[in-house]
This record gives sequence, structure tokens and C-alpha cells, in this order.
Amino acid sequence: MRPKFHPKKLVAATAVALFGLAASTQALAADVVSARASDQPGHTRLVLDMNAAASHNLFTLESPPRVVIDLKDTSIQSERQLKAIRTALVKNIRTGVRNGDDLRIVMDVTSVPAIRSFSLPPINGEHRLVFDLTSKADKPAQRTATVDQGQAGDRDIVIVIDPGHGGKDPGATGPSGTKEKYVVMKLAKILADRINSIEGYKAILTRSDDRYLKLRTRTMIARRHGADLMVSVHADAFRTAQPKGASVFALSQRGATSETARWLANTENDADLIGGSGSLTLGDKDEQLAGVLLDLSMTSTINTSLMIGDKVLRNLGKVGHLHKDKVEQAGFVVLKSPDIPSLLVEAGFISNPQEERNLNSTAYLNKLAGSIAAGIDEYFRKAPPPGTLLASKDGRRSTVIASAPVQSKPQISAAPAPAKAVLRQELVYVIQRGDTLSEIARRHGVRKEQLKQENSLVSDRIMEGQELRIPTG
Repeated sequence: MRPKFHPKKLVAATAVALFGLAASTQALAADVVSARASDQPGHTRLVLDMNAAASHNLFTLESPPRVVIDLKDTSIQSERQLKAIRTALVKNIRTGVRNGDDLRIVMDVTSVPAIRSFSLPPINGEHRLVFDLTSKADKPAQRTATVDQGQAGDRDIVIVIDPGHGGKDPGATGPSGTKEKYVVMKLAKILADRINSIEGYKAILTRSDDRYLKLRTRTMIARRHGADLMVSVHADAFRTAQPKGASVFALSQRGATSETARWLANTENDADLIGGSGSLTLGDKDEQLAGVLLDLSMTSTINTSLMIGDKVLRNLGKVGHLHKDKVEQAGFVVLKSPDIPSLLVEAGFISNPQEERNLNSTAYLNKLAGSIAAGIDEYFRKAPPPGTLLASKDGRRSTVIASAPVQSKPQISAAPAPAKAVLRQELVYVIQRGDTLSEIARRHGVRKEQLKQENSLVSDRIMEGQELRIPTG
């Protein structure tokens, strides 16, 4: 029997089907909200942060060499950020639309690389796609000089601010009932506003409301945003009311040792070590090399944390009393990023009645936030990360300081001549993360031995932020 035709039912069914199709399309739509890349000799890692999962195709082309990524039903917010990426392998990045709704990313590369891609589990609703490009050449691709990245880049320095505690964890409580979680939330928001008001900086909060976050989730948020620095804000407490003053902590060596063991035992290093300012990856290294790299990264990160912490502590001392006059070191979990310099700032003792009143004062919190921001800016003005706006405005990372008369060494001869005062320019170079003594010497046309002699170095070990005098003349 032939079914009876019902026009109204057909219209309704068509409307439902179209609505379902539209809902399905909307559910599939994704957006690239940020992009970043790490650059190691012969290897580039591109990370795309997305608000939803998206299927993708990946292939290479020759003449000229290119890598093409097609993202299904995807748009992009961070096009400028993506196009600014330059590495030793990636010369240029272009974007376009394909088939109406698909995003196409084309990377012009120095040579066709081996490629792989993988996605990572979402964190707080944010998805990540990771693309690894590795040079097929026997010799690793020559890394682009960091000074060029600094001149061409325009990204902001990313400061992740972590208000301690929150939600079910109130933290310490003052004599008048002030809860630490509320005080540090207010201070963190003021600090974020201060940092965002400085050109070339971007502040990100791990939490902006009264919620509980696991400690390692906080460091993962910093890594996901490619933080150049993480600052965890707290208020100290003691069983008596006498202790007072602000403190600044960096990671201790004991904490670094235990964390190194944890990272090496982790089978998901690819997922964990992604997107930090150091861009450290261990998944493609053997165990011994991974251990050495991780140890070096930890040491460098701790040294950088101590230098930034010293600037912050000195500025805090201009506002109020200091509990200790130097940066302390401890094994706090929020300090344990191997590739992100991290500080824990104790704004004062909430258990001290006077300091509890201070921490409830908006005027005092503004002073504290201003001093922390000033210390951070003081360090990064001196040692801006490569590819940032501050690095490009700084011009050259090697700077000529004022000429000064120096005594030349007398020549050895039968009748020694008196020493003469000569005028010499001193070229001073601020060491950036990833620099080596050999690379710096090559870049400035001097021998490594000359560089060591000029700076009284007994080994090849250098650290970020350290100043080197470059021999001239």
C-alpha cells in the first residue's frame, strides 16, 4: 500500500533535518585562538591552541618546499601571531580558506622535512594540535640567529599570574577572619592590570574567580599559554602574630632533582613539555640525553628565576618590610616547570594583625602590584626574550656602552715602553635562552677562547641574563 503524502509533515521533517545539519556544522566549527613554535637545531614544533577539536590533513610539496595543513571547518583568530613565526626550518607562513569553511596553513620551509602531528587531551575546554617538523638532512639545519628573531618579532612577553588557593581551599586565615584566597585574587587582578598596561606585555590569570585548581593544572595553564614567567601569589602565615614581611621564592635544587626524576619517568613527555618559553621536548630523545637536557634546562630556569626574583624582591623592599633580604628556594609544586621561570611571592603575613589590615587595603595592594610589575619589567628590559616586541625595540641584543679610557698592556721588549691610555668601545651582549658560547663567538667574529679570556670564564657554562663583554679592536 502506498503511503499517504502529508506536505506539512514533509516541511516539518525538512526543517528538523536542516536544523540538525546546522547544529552539526556549528558543533564541528573550531577556531585557532593562538599559535606558537619552538626552534631547535633541525627541528621545529608548531602548537595550535583551539577552542574545539578539528580533523586535519597534512602533506608536503616540493619546488619550492612547503608544508601544508588543512583544518576542517576551522577559522583563525591568531592569524598575525601565526604569520610572525620564523624558525630555522620555517621561512614564512601563509593562511587561506579552502572549500568555503576549511583553513589552509602553508609553511614555506628551507627543505622538505619529515613531519608528524598529534592532538593533546583538552584542558579546560581548550584543544591543542601539535606539528613536528624535522630536517631530513644529515646535518641539522642552521639555527637562525636569535638577534634576527628579536628584530622581526612582535609578540608580547607572557606573564602568567597564579592566585594561590581558591574554592574549597581557602588558604590561611587572618586574626580578623580574612581569607587568603580572596586577598591574593584581588592582588593578582591588580597585578595583571599593571602588567597589561605596559607595552609589550600580556598577563594571564590561572583563575579569575573563586575556584579550586590542582597545583599541576596551574603550571599546565602557564605552559599552554607559552609563558615567559609564572608568578604565584600568596600570603604567608605563622602560628604566632610576630613574623611579618614579604618573601620571594624560586625552586630549590632538591625540588629540581625530584622533579627531573618525575619528568623522566613520565611516559607522556610529548604532552607535558610543550609550549613553555624554553620549548623543551624529551619524547624524541634517549633516556640519557633526555636526562642531561632536562638537568640543563632546570638549572637555567632556576638561575633565571633567581635573577627575576631578586629584581622583584628589591622593589618589594621599597614598599614594605621584607621577611628575608634574599630570594629563598623551596620545592613548591607551582615552581617546578623545567622550562618556565617561576616565582612564588608571599605578599606578607596574613597572621600578623597589621599586615592583615595592609592586605585588606586596596591602596597597599596597588603598591605591592606596582613593585612586582616593576621588578619583572626591570629584568625583561635588560634581557628581553627573542621574538618579542621588547627585543625588537631594543634594536640589537648586543649593545655598545659608553667608551672609556683603559690601560693597554705594555709590550715586552728590551726597553719597556710606558703604558698608554687608549680609547676602546666595549660591546656588551646579554645572553638569551638557547645561546652557547661558541655561537656567540661566531656571531661576533671572535674566537671562543678570546671570549672566555675577556670575561674571565673558566668553563663554557653561561646562563640567561648574564652579560658578556665582546672583544673589539
